[in-house]
Amino acid sequence: MDCDEKKKPRFLVSSCLVGLASRYDGCSKENAECLQFLGDKVWLPVCPEQLGGLATPRPAAVLVGGDGAAVLSGAAHVVTRDGIDVSTQFIKGAEQVLSIARQQGICGICLKARSPSCAVSGQQGVTAALLVRHGFSLYEF
Repeated sequence: MDCDEKKKPRFLVSSCLVGLASRYDGCSKENAECLQFLGDKVWLPVCPEQLGGLATPRPAAVLVGGDGAAVLSGAAHVVTRDGIDVSTQFIKGAEQVLSIARQQGICGICLKARSPSCAVSGQQGVTAALLVRHGFSLYEF
């Protein structure tokens, strides 16, 4: 994390939180509190599921057998409600977000609550678990 105090802080943010139609259902989940938090920062929207190769809209998915850390270790899976295992796409998307965060000198990352990719609290998502593992500061909205 490269947080130069002389520059405006740089953040990644779940694209659905800033009004982009990237959720599984093709909608956004614009969050006024998140937008206010990002007000004085430089930010870049990302969607781990899209970065992993999944379409929008897409079938809803859930974590099965554990949390995001367990998915990363192969002990759990991400499965759509249609029964299709999309763990590979979720892991690829998480790795893409990590790569962007490293390349862009990101100070923190704002993520969508209750998401199999992004949830920070409760059952932690795949992307959140990977970012925590690499020491990034996460903010959940």
